[in-house]
Amino acid sequence: QVQLVESGGGLVQAGGSLRLSCAASGRTASSYAMGWFRQAPGKGTEFVAAISWSGGSTDYADSVKGRFTISRDTAKNTVYLQMDSLKPADTAVYYCGAVFTHGDYAAYEYNYWGLGTQVTVSS
Repeated sequence: QVQLVESGGGLVQAGGSLRLSCAASGRTASSYAMGWFRQAPGKGTEFVAAISWSGGSTDYADSVKGRFTISRDTAKNTVYLQMDSLKPADTAVYYCGAVFTHGDYAAYEYNYWGLGTQVTVSS
C-alpha cells in the first residue's frame, strides 16, 4: 500500500507560478512511477505529467510542455510539479498518482491516488 498526499495548490493570477508536492509513504514507495492528472470543472480527467521511479524519465501533456516541470526527491519520496506561466485553462483539481513498475519508466495508469489539490488561475 502507498499513501499519497498532495499540497501546494491555491489561487494565482495568470502568468504566475505554483509548485505542487506529492508525498508518498508506505513500503517501497521509492519503487513507484508517479505522475499528475487534473480535472477541470465539468470535464474529464486529463494527464499532465509523469516521472519514473528514479526521475530519469519524464513525459508531459502537450498543453503543459515548456511550462510545467515534474521532478522527484527519491530520498523524501516526494514528487513535485513546478507550474509556471499559468493560464486560466490550468484551473483544475490536480491529483497525484502512483503505480509500481518493474522497470524505470514513466507510467500513465495508476492504482494509487491522492485526494487532490485545487489550483485556480484567475485572468
